[in-house]
Amino acid sequence: MSVTISVIIPVFNEGTGTKNLVRDLTTNDGYNEIIVVDASTNDASRACLVELATEFDGTRLAVYYIDDRGRARQMNFGSAHANSDILLFLHADTLLPDCATAVINEVVQAGALWGRFDVRLDADGWWFRIVETAMNCRSALTGIATGDQAIFVRRGLFESMGGYADIALMEDIDLSRRLKRIAPPVRLRDSVVTSARRWQGGGVFATVIRMWTLRLLFWFGVSPNRLERWYGNAR
Repeated sequence: MSVTISVIIPVFNEGTGTKNLVRDLTTNDGYNEIIVVDASTNDASRACLVELATEFDGTRLAVYYIDDRGRARQMNFGSAHANSDILLFLHADTLLPDCATAVINEVVQAGALWGRFDVRLDADGWWFRIVETAMNCRSALTGIATGDQAIFVRRGLFESMGGYADIALMEDIDLSRRLKRIAPPVRLRDSVVTSARRWQGGGVFATVIRMWTLRLLFWFGVSPNRLERWYGNAR
């Protein structure tokens, strides 16, 4: 028997991208719920969300608006309104592979508690191939997943752990650290495709150095609120 899957998408100023993402997801009947949580968007994405809510009229799609910005709060809010066996957390600039529901079903029915996908960046160039390979290898070695890799987890386990920590940054790293104490993540080799805009905007080398520096500081106990101020709006 197939497991049920809720896709939870936090949104903040994503323009028209969310509309394209949701329409892509609705072509796959394996997603039982698509939950979009908008945090005070003030760009074109608000109009797109209104259009989507009208178009799907509550069928498989639920759009919520909250005042608090922050992916952790948005994803916790979405998970609290989910009813499926599996929670799949998806960034608004990331596309899942067509086989996502099938491979999640396969590993969950085999006993997996949580996992993530490999990632591919949507830009040409050997630098981007190096970056995505390093991301996938790092995650495989450490058991730590990031939001770009579309983390999925059994809903009961997620709820028993209290969900994402209410922190300004590194909520995905923190969740992975807690989850891997219970079980290692399942690595799905089928890649999600995520936006390379972060590396394109800030420069590949500079962005890699900044991300590793932030992660290292987090490991050493620097406050996520302070890291968020340094990080700015790069994500």
